[in-house]
Amino acid sequence: MKEVWALLKEQFENLGIIFRISKYEDKATYQSHYLGLVWEYLYPLIQIAIYWLVFGVGLKGSTGHNGSYLPWMVIGITPWFFMNRVTLDASKSIYQRAGLVSKMKFPISILPSIKLVSNLSSFWTMLVFSIVIGYLYGVRPSLFWFQWIYYFIAMIAWLIAFGIFNSTITVLIRDYHVMLQSFMRMLFYISGVLFNFESSASFPPFLIRILELNPFFYIVQGFRDSMLSSSWLWEKPLLSIIFWLMTLFFFLVGSHLHFKFRSHFVDLV
Repeated sequence: MKEVWALLKEQFENLGIIFRISKYEDKATYQSHYLGLVWEYLYPLIQIAIYWLVFGVGLKGSTGHNGSYLPWMVIGITPWFFMNRVTLDASKSIYQRAGLVSKMKFPISILPSIKLVSNLSSFWTMLVFSIVIGYLYGVRPSLFWFQWIYYFIAMIAWLIAFGIFNSTITVLIRDYHVMLQSFMRMLFYISGVLFNFESSASFPPFLIRILELNPFFYIVQGFRDSMLSSSWLWEKPLLSIIFWLMTLFFFLVGSHLHFKFRSHFVDLV
């Protein structure tokens, strides 16, 4: 736990640097594009339109709020887009910048957090978009919406823990990032983003219980439970305990590996 606290201390002590660098990276990424930062928001909207046409219109998806597929999908796909991008960006953050950071005075451990913060702007935009879509389909604010704060904090904690683990392993094992990309593509379809496997007759109960242990599913379903006024978070205590135990596990292992190999990152890259 000592290494976890040391890691978290570095994050809080360097919040100013994290936000400044993330703002600079956002501008640098799209400076050569005609639409600039507009692509940060346009790309996920195009993806949503495609998934809605395929699964909502083409395959007649009808699950979620009052049988309406679009708001159900958009509310779930918003945190997924954010988590997927942060996970992949954070995993290669140290590998890409280890040489540069070795010449500067700030800890390498904040690099995954920089990727997290730099993607927050598109997340907020997508969240507002999902609320608007939901409103058009009859979704109204309720007390359940306060749970969103909890699930947002849980999402950030999971991404920091998973990010520091992945970023360290990517430096140690060069092929890991490619494996992670394939793994995230698979998770997209088994995390309940596009279809509700909990109510599907095609999935046996034991398989549903296994799929529910997925931390990404926990967050996606948590956002839906909050925004669509489905259930309270304390109604699923076992899933919450398992989620936080997994988050703690990646914090412990990730921080240990990070501090153990930090001094060798430049040589490994």
